[in-house]
Amino acid sequence: MSFQKTELPNGIRILTESVDYVGSASIGVWCETGSRHELPSEAGITHFIEHMLFKGTPTRTSHQIAEEIEGRGGMLNAFTDKEQTCYYCRVLAEDSIHSLDILCDMVKNSLLDAEELEREKGVVLEEIKRGEDDPGDLVHDLHMQGLWPDHNLGLSVIGTSESVSSFSRDDLVKYMDRRYSGATIVVSAAGNVNHEEFVAKVSEHFADLPAGEKKANEDRPQPQPGTNLIGKEVEQVHFCIGGDGSSYYDDWLYPMTVLDQILGGGMSSRLFQEVREKRGLVYAVGSYHPTYREGGSFTIYGGTGMQTWEKTQEVIWDELKKIREDGPTDDEITRIKRQFAGNLVLGLESMSSRMMRQSRNEMVHGRQISPEETLQKVNAVTKDQIMDWCRTNLLPEKMRTTAIGPFKN
Repeated sequence: MSFQKTELPNGIRILTESVDYVGSASIGVWCETGSRHELPSEAGITHFIEHMLFKGTPTRTSHQIAEEIEGRGGMLNAFTDKEQTCYYCRVLAEDSIHSLDILCDMVKNSLLDAEELEREKGVVLEEIKRGEDDPGDLVHDLHMQGLWPDHNLGLSVIGTSESVSSFSRDDLVKYMDRRYSGATIVVSAAGNVNHEEFVAKVSEHFADLPAGEKKANEDRPQPQPGTNLIGKEVEQVHFCIGGDGSSYYDDWLYPMTVLDQILGGGMSSRLFQEVREKRGLVYAVGSYHPTYREGGSFTIYGGTGMQTWEKTQEVIWDELKKIREDGPTDDEITRIKRQFAGNLVLGLESMSSRMMRQSRNEMVHGRQISPEETLQKVNAVTKDQIMDWCRTNLLPEKMRTTAIGPFKN
């Protein structure tokens, strides 16, 4: 196994990790752009462009783009989040250069056809409606918008019906000219690949792309505590309870990672055991902590009946009080560290996980963080560190509750 990196004169970074004992490759073309980089009139445009880049180039129709990868047994997909967009595929090793050619063609040469654009608006508008009809999804977006109302990280990735309906081809071209540049693009692969062949193919497509520049980091988002109850004709109360978290660069990142798993990370977590297993108040309950450049959040989520909504909150706040006052047990910390190590090692068995890991390391830290370094930082987490964070942040007056349910008022 060997990792190599080449940077083209215009700033495009090409990363490969050669694993010669596998018969596949996972490839991603990344752009460091997401919903947090959009202007108010552009809400959802990053995600919409992701859809449009599958719609054809001068040399390939949309059907050919899909068929040339899936017809050879591969998988093609993409995703957009608040800070990054990724177009990726997993293919047989013998098809890696051909598949890379397709991904680069999509990103560099998309037609952005006006007729296709109008048709795709209908698709995304239906996606928005689906999200609005699903309170289990919607509550997370509404929670982040309420938690960070004055920061772009609070914006929804998908946008609104009004903004999406307004997009023109010129809007998409202007956004891509601004955000898709040498400084923001990373091409990454893991598997049975040849680095020099990848560099040659990426240069063929992207060498003439303007260098551009990255958007500077902004101020840290300031969480807004409070309560927002949204009345909707649904059977359950879908809720998020949370507050401030850690950025990629905070000292709290690894203590928070351990805490998140102790409180809401799976069937052995405190919340799952206490709220679901012991009391039967919910079907699903857990926690997560999204992490970004300037900050992050910590969120507990779940769904319960209207008649058990008050009790569910009471039990959750009791669990937060226990972890604040008594901290986690030594056994819990040891178990989570062992669990983290196991997950990390198992993830390295997947070429897709390797590709994603090395790409994010490059975009966030500008270097590769080894599994050994990550494990060292996790293993260094102490009970006192976790308790310090909990006593500062897991306080009712600092947290926000968002819930969608059959509320009367």
